[in-house]
Amino acid sequence: MIEGVAITFIEITETVHTREALRKANGLARMAVIVRDAHDAITMQDLDGHILAWNAGAARMYGWSEAEALAMNVRDRIPAERRVDALDKIRQLSQAKVLEPYRTQRLAKSGAVLAVSIVSTALVDEQGSVYGIATTEWVSGGEERAPA
Repeated sequence: MIEGVAITFIEITETVHTREALRKANGLARMAVIVRDAHDAITMQDLDGHILAWNAGAARMYGWSEAEALAMNVRDRIPAERRVDALDKIRQLSQAKVLEPYRTQRLAKSGAVLAVSIVSTALVDEQGSVYGIATTEWVSGGEERAPA
């Protein structure tokens, strides 16, 4: 004959939060590997043009090391005659969140002017405000190609 029941309550809120944090961290780690190993140049800049991220693909494509690039402004990589157009693209991006791939020119460390295709994406915070721009860039050939 059963005369009673013992019930044990365990607080699992912390465990649930820990699992969620680990899941997010694993996702970020996978994304970091993709960015690190991508063949295309992947960069990030703030709204003032300061370069905040520069992957190995960008170093190969443009010739500046990550340390050199992080001390630069994106304007340093735009030929003077293209700067007005580039600022217009940033304004468009703040309204559209993602720009269709477009062709333009960028300067390499060697001084060469490269014909490149770029996809630009607005980085938006939790309040919906644009705080930066991520780009995927590749050297344009005769035919447009999708970014890697």
